Amino acid sequence: MTDQGTQVRPWTRIALLTVPALILLGSASGWLSNSGYGNGWFDALVKPAFMPPGWLFGVAWTILYALMGAALAMILALAPSPRRRNALALFFAQLALNLAWSPIFFGMHDIKLAQVVIFAMAAIAAGAAGQFFRLRRVAGLLLTPYLGWLVFAAALNATILNLNPDAGTSLFG
Repeated sequence: MTDQGTQVRPWTRIALLTVPALILLGSASGWLSNSGYGNGWFDALVKPAFMPPGWLFGVAWTILYALMGAALAMILALAPSPRRRNALALFFAQLALNLAWSPIFFGMHDIKLAQVVIFAMAAIAAGAAGQFFRLRRVAGLLLTPYLGWLVFAAALNATILNLNPDAGTSLFG
């Protein structure tokens, strides 16, 4: 049962698809955009003192995508409803922004646009987490580490932009 009393189908079978799918999508986005250390443009940027080591990003994102996949499976297992539809729309909107961030930052070298995208992503992800929480508390709670990481990543993005105001190119000039 959910908090609203609607019947829940087993979500674990759905998670067998959603967890690997999200991990693969996230990995593909990073790999195709040559994200992280080893990208010559990124390596040349001045980084903040609180920048984690490169290996931590792969570990963190794998865990976060797995948690997101499990949360998504829990919501997909619920009976269709307007609230479920809205929650899924928010989730997929923030996921689209998530998958676009690495190509924008690492591929296009657009730190300013990446900043706008990550702020929008965090706001929409918070809305999705709130809706997930209302539908199934555990699903909303599973998105909490992701929200924390997005706030941290937004701070990294903003600090990198401040330390490298003329690096890359931007749609914003």
